[in-house]
Order: sequence, then C-alpha cells, then structure tokens
Amino acid sequence: MKRQDTLENQVNSAYLAFGSNLGDRKKNLNKALKLLNKENIVIKKKSKLYRSKSWPNNNFPEFINFVIFIETNLNLKKLFLKIKNIESKVGRVKSKRNFPRVCDIDIIDFNGRIIQEKIGNNKINVPHEKMHCRNFVLLPLFEINKDWFHPKLCKNIVFLLSNLTSEQLLGIKIIQ
Repeated sequence: MKRQDTLENQVNSAYLAFGSNLGDRKKNLNKALKLLNKENIVIKKKSKLYRSKSWPNNNFPEFINFVIFIETNLNLKKLFLKIKNIESKVGRVKSKRNFPRVCDIDIIDFNGRIIQEKIGNNKINVPHEKMHCRNFVLLPLFEINKDWFHPKLCKNIVFLLSNLTSEQLLGIKIIQ
C-alpha cells in the first residue's frame, strides 16, 4: 500500500485581504467571495466592510476592504493561483502598481509562517510585506483576531495598530 503524503491533506489557515475601488465595489467583492467558496476554501470568519482612501494615491477612488480567515487543503502556491484566477474572473486587468482595480486579494498570513516564494513571474512574501502599516488591513484583521501575531516583526496586532497615525486611524470607516 502506498503511503499518502501527510502534507497533501494538511489543513492550512490563512488571512486574506480583499479590496475594490472600481465599479460596483460591493458587488465585485461579493462575487470574489462566491468564487472563493467554490474552490475548496472554507471561510471561517469575515470582518465588516471598511471604506478607506486609496493608498498611496488619495486622488484615486476610495476602496472598500475586508479581511477573512480561511481554512483550505490548498498549499500556498495553489491558493495564490486560485486568488489570481478569481481576481481575473471578477474583472481585474493588469495595470500599473497601486492603480485602481476592480478586485485585489492579498495573502496576509499563511499558517503564521514567514514565506518568500516565487510563483511564476510573481514574488510572494507572507506575511504581506506592507500590511503592518496599512489601516485597511490591520483594523479588519483586528476585528476578527485580536490576538494575531506578526511572525516576522514579532509584534502583536495591538502594537501594530498603536503605531498607526491618527490620520490613518481616522481615515477608515466601517460601512457595514
């Protein structure tokens, strides 16, 4: 009898950050969630919706963001590829970095590990390399896990939130 690789059936946990600032933002995000549900991914927790200024260019349309906690048998590479496919199905097209987009999904955390991996032409860093200074990630993440710990910085989420400026804290609003 052939022994099955134990990693193949391992349940992985991850936090994903969603955002949209083009078109019907809520509809875009709901479509992305529905597509994610069809991909052997279990959504365990979801934050409320948050409205925030576009980063780094405040002149672009405002974003709607949320964070989810998921469990999946997919490894990081397969999860990343599924996410990119979902972004495309929702209507995202390649554009300049940080320009407005119909759908953006970032892997914020994967099993609480520090990972740097090249997937095709993409370099992925987990935890997301700038998440610790982004209000639109930290506040929704805090909502669903007040004990989250940044494995690379070795800081808890309360510490990370305390380092946001008052402008950053006031620049985001719960809309749902």
